[in-house]
Amino acid sequence: MNVRNDAELERQALDAARFRMLADHVPAWIALYGAADHRCLFANRGYAEAFGLTQASIIGLHFREIVGAAAYEQVRHWVDELVRELRPVVYERELVQPGGEWACLEIHLIPQFDEAGVLMGSWVLVYDITRHRLAERRLRESEARLHKFMQATVEGILFHRDGLMTDVNQRLCAMTGWPAEALIGQHVLSYVVDDELSKVREVMLQAQELRYETAIKHRDGARIPVELIMRTIEHDGEKLRMAVVRDISDRLDSEARIQYLAHHDALTGLLNRAAFMERMGGFLKRAERRGELLALLFVDLDNFKRVNDSLGHLEGDQVLTTVSERLVGALRGSDLVGRFGGDEFVVLLTDLASRADIIVVLEALLSVVEVPVKADGRALSVTPSIGVAVFPDDGRHADELIQHADTAMYRAKARGRATYQFFEPALAETAYADLVLEDELAQGLTRNEFELFFQPQVEATTGQLSGAEALLRWRHPQRGLLSPDAFIFVAERHRLMLALGEWVMREAAATARRWREQGITQGHGPMRIAINLSRMQFNLDGFADTVKRVLEESGAKGQWLELELTERMLIEDIEHAPATLAQLRAMGLTVSVDDFGTGYTSLAHLTELPLDKLKIDQSFTARLPDDVGAQAITRAIVQMAVGLGLTVTAEGVRSAAQWQLLAAWGCQQFQGELVGAPMSAGDFEAWVRAR
Repeated sequence: MNVRNDAELERQALDAARFRMLADHVPAWIALYGAADHRCLFANRGYAEAFGLTQASIIGLHFREIVGAAAYEQVRHWVDELVRELRPVVYERELVQPGGEWACLEIHLIPQFDEAGVLMGSWVLVYDITRHRLAERRLRESEARLHKFMQATVEGILFHRDGLMTDVNQRLCAMTGWPAEALIGQHVLSYVVDDELSKVREVMLQAQELRYETAIKHRDGARIPVELIMRTIEHDGEKLRMAVVRDISDRLDSEARIQYLAHHDALTGLLNRAAFMERMGGFLKRAERRGELLALLFVDLDNFKRVNDSLGHLEGDQVLTTVSERLVGALRGSDLVGRFGGDEFVVLLTDLASRADIIVVLEALLSVVEVPVKADGRALSVTPSIGVAVFPDDGRHADELIQHADTAMYRAKARGRATYQFFEPALAETAYADLVLEDELAQGLTRNEFELFFQPQVEATTGQLSGAEALLRWRHPQRGLLSPDAFIFVAERHRLMLALGEWVMREAAATARRWREQGITQGHGPMRIAINLSRMQFNLDGFADTVKRVLEESGAKGQWLELELTERMLIEDIEHAPATLAQLRAMGLTVSVDDFGTGYTSLAHLTELPLDKLKIDQSFTARLPDDVGAQAITRAIVQMAVGLGLTVTAEGVRSAAQWQLLAAWGCQQFQGELVGAPMSAGDFEAWVRAR
């Protein structure tokens, strides 16, 4: 009997040792408390050491003594619940450890019953779940950051599993017009446009990390071009596909705009030079292959610079826009229209049967462009000069046709503007001659090959010398002495007229000063030198300032010079001419209207303009005294001018009869062969001394 008791005790001790060893090594704190007195009956090493005790010293201590009064009050209701409900209780406690670190414990209270089902005590199992809770917190924080990012980003974001959307952000909802609940659970391919389905499906099958462009559908059916950035991520232990959806509508619109501007004129929307030439090349190849007729039109607006100078560039742009719209409206859709810059337009006519078809288009263009254009609240008349080159007769290459059409256009301007001119081989020869002459003119200025001739002007009543008109001559090294008729057109066309005009003014001012210093003009009244101005000079911004500078640099006085302007020059700039003329007269210069009767000046304009002199054109003088009509017109001009207080000079006086008749009507000055022919400076000085 004793042997059996000893063996039993030994076995129980061994079981207890095994239990304790197991309890000390499980990842939990374990303790057993009595149900009646809540005193510790057992604790593993971890539990005891957690409260600064040993497994021996903790036995018998009350639960309140072990965990502390504060902790006891916090967990007491869980203990009461176990006693009351007689069932396990699980709860968590968060605490700050002595080192300041946060910890989280999961506590299990498990009731222990005897064989009769009476509560004997309660097991306490404590698990440190700090690491798990921290991981969960980090995960929640990560998900919160991801959610914030998803909602804050300007790009759409979606997650899908095997094509089914699991999450979307608000930006994607706004982009597609669908709420999140309508998108989640739907297949992504349902929102891809039909023509992009195969491409997107292939990308999904390959599951690559890539970026590509496609298009999705808006709720209203609109097509939205997008860029997709595809990534694979792991979430909650599973792999998901994430797509960043970027709306690229604005970028594509910008690219399209840049592409458009690369080929079109920004102001009018017409083809620019490069695009026109490129497309024209294609038409030429097709026409050559089919034996078709084409016509290239070079359109230039007459006196457009006057619009810009008088109304400003904004109104000038409005005129250009209106003209471009009219050009397009008068042509067929198969014709090309381009703007080469400034007021230069080009047109390529296709599908032509004959030259007669070209003339029909030309007449239409002249009529529509000539219609007054509204600008700055007023109606402006703008006329075109058009040059025409025909393929293949006038050239087979684009550059050649444009050059010939340009040449023909300048000939149209020379014919009086507001007209058209077909290219002719003779024009090419003329153009080449003009090119040579232009170069020679520039060299002539450099080599001082120009000089002034002078034709005297005298008083009608006394015959006393009153002035001289300065006339430009060119001593050409091969062609001899040339009058302006031989070169002035080329000078005006290539803006050499500005340099020539200023040279004439400087030379005349220097001559006037020299004559006074040498006493040549002594005893001859005012003795002014008259200078003919070009339209290009007079229309130049700051012309009066140029005249002032010439006077200052030459040392001449304004009273020694007279400036002659044609009627057309005055009427073309009638809005600004009075101010310019007033500035010139304020410097002492005399202002006269040259060749009066051949232009467009109305009698009303003469009263508006600050003028000093009027010169009757020699075409009227030449018909005197026999032509009755010429008598009536000339007498009326003289009497009108005298009545306005203007000095009247008759040009081209060749006979005594003309002199007597004009003097009787009141003409004060004469100029012509009867007085003296144009002479070089030296001959004129000798002529003056001889008088």
